Amino acid sequence: MTPNLLYVIVVGVLFATGISMLLERSLTRIVMGVILLGNGANLLILLGGTAGGAPIVGTTDEAAMSDPLPQIMILTAIVITLGMTAFLLALAYRSWALSGHDEVQDDVEDRRIMQLAELDEGPGTADHDDTGTVR
Repeated sequence: MTPNLLYVIVVGVLFATGISMLLERSLTRIVMGVILLGNGANLLILLGGTAGGAPIVGTTDEAAMSDPLPQIMILTAIVITLGMTAFLLALAYRSWALSGHDEVQDDVEDRRIMQLAELDEGPGTADHDDTGTVR
């Protein structure tokens, strides 16, 4: 199977959409992002394989057989994605059952780091002068 432009664009869209959904605060969107990333990875692995006959000795000429390794890797990736999806769905359900929503809350340490970053980016706290020299 030769990777044409359409397959490459579809893989890129799946990865980009999956990553953008992983950055959301809702666990439901995070689950959808993991599913999209898994499907993008499966399609990417599939593009690395070669098309051909069934990889069974005696039924197809050895030169015309497809490589079974990408197929095995895709099956493994499907199982891993299914396990991650089930785990994240259980987390989302538990969060919804306890708090009534599936939003991921900020951690105290995250808030402290954000405040330190805002203080560090304030005016007059740069490590360089206007001329570009280090203070």
